[in-house]
Amino acid sequence: MTDTPLDLGPQTLIVARLAGAVTDAQLADATPCPQYAVRHMLGHLLGLAVAFRDAGRKDLGVTTDTSPDATLPDIGPGWREELPEVLDELAGVWRDPAAWTGMTRAGGLDLPGEVAGAVAVDELVVHGWDLARATGQPYAPDPAALEVSHAFLQVAADEAERGDGIFGPVVPVPQDAPLLNRTIGLSGRDPGWSRSA
Repeated sequence: MTDTPLDLGPQTLIVARLAGAVTDAQLADATPCPQYAVRHMLGHLLGLAVAFRDAGRKDLGVTTDTSPDATLPDIGPGWREELPEVLDELAGVWRDPAAWTGMTRAGGLDLPGEVAGAVAVDELVVHGWDLARATGQPYAPDPAALEVSHAFLQVAADEAERGDGIFGPVVPVPQDAPLLNRTIGLSGRDPGWSRSA
């Protein structure tokens, strides 16, 4: 394997830019995830970036063993500096082809490296949309990352039909809708969600 399936860098930069534009006044605002305010979404992004960075390194421990549902994520006072730094580290780790091979762990689940990489991409794409919608920012994910996210979520949706899925019910979206809308629908979100809804 001489190349990685995907460079996470373009998508991590997009997420970092979105996060950097969040104002302090928006931290308590609602997001498309009912249990998360903006501050919790930012905390979740920080936590997943650390977890999947360490999963890519095969540096298994507390960061890779803890379920994302264990506690409500939140941010600390240094999040504006910490989040872009950890996102950059995440992208750097997954540029190593070794990250995509063998077995690793994230969220307390043992996963093949290539699956963990796809999950990381999906988290960045979908939660990037969550953050953009919650804060009224335009959102155009990295096209290659969006393709990976859509393919991953399509498999997850097919598994859900068999009763063993990991996401909420799919929100139906027309087949001729933009790929981002179809991807968001597969994640169990309404692509039409808005802050005023």
